[in-house]
Amino acid sequence: MPPPSLKPFCKRCNADNQLPAVETIAVRVGALSGVVPEALEFSFSAIINGTPLAGTRLAIEQVPLQGKCRNCGLDFSVVEFIFACPHCRSGQIEITKGEELEIAYLEVSS
Repeated sequence: MPPPSLKPFCKRCNADNQLPAVETIAVRVGALSGVVPEALEFSFSAIINGTPLAGTRLAIEQVPLQGKCRNCGLDFSVVEFIFACPHCRSGQIEITKGEELEIAYLEVSS
């Protein structure tokens, strides 16, 4: 299923015909967002079929997991879903990137 904000956006463009020349819709999908990029591509093509957005390309930027240790302050990449600081081994970490599911930008032609 597309992100909740993407489906109404596509329907609104179709109803209002406000952006008839959208070439690309880019989204950021975090590794921990719960969204499978291939499923997003499939559902996107299904919801734009037969609308003014038909033919619009979906660009997916996959965002890897990043964390920050609350104990030593280290910023690090979370590898293989191991949620511990690689420096001090603390489990007291904060996820700083990788939970995103958002529209990043649109490319339109005039």
